[in-house]
Amino acid sequence: MNRVILMGRLTRDPEVRYSAGDNSSAYARYTLAVDRRFTRRDSGEQTADFIPCVAFGRSAEFAEKYLHQGTKIVVSGRIQTGSYTNRDGQKVYTTDVVVEDQEFAESKAAASEGRGYSAPSSYEPAASRPAPTPAPAPSADGFMNIPDGIDEELPFN
Repeated sequence: MNRVILMGRLTRDPEVRYSAGDNSSAYARYTLAVDRRFTRRDSGEQTADFIPCVAFGRSAEFAEKYLHQGTKIVVSGRIQTGSYTNRDGQKVYTTDVVVEDQEFAESKAAASEGRGYSAPSSYEPAASRPAPTPAPAPSADGFMNIPDGIDEELPFN
């Protein structure tokens, strides 16, 4: 199975191009900076891997329209390797993530503030919130008792 899931930030704006011909199709290339789990021993700095990604079709058009440098996204796809001979006659090997799905990993407000999380705007301190309703206690047979009249509150029958 060839499946990759990455979360990181774009290192620069996606490079989007369109194929020639009647059925032109978009493709986008971008690089994700993905933080490593551990820091460097000597300096304590966070390290990252820079993963080249390529998206085709609608995914590429989405990247062109909504993604830009610094955007934190989650990408899922597959690894694809290849090779070509450059102008100097040397063989160059490539490894890319072919994007099958991409989505935002933080809100627009969090991205503009440079934070990974933004508290809800209607936040209330715990003292002013109503106490939560206790859950019904399980019966002797281990199943939860269902209160009478609950049928009217269910969204389905």
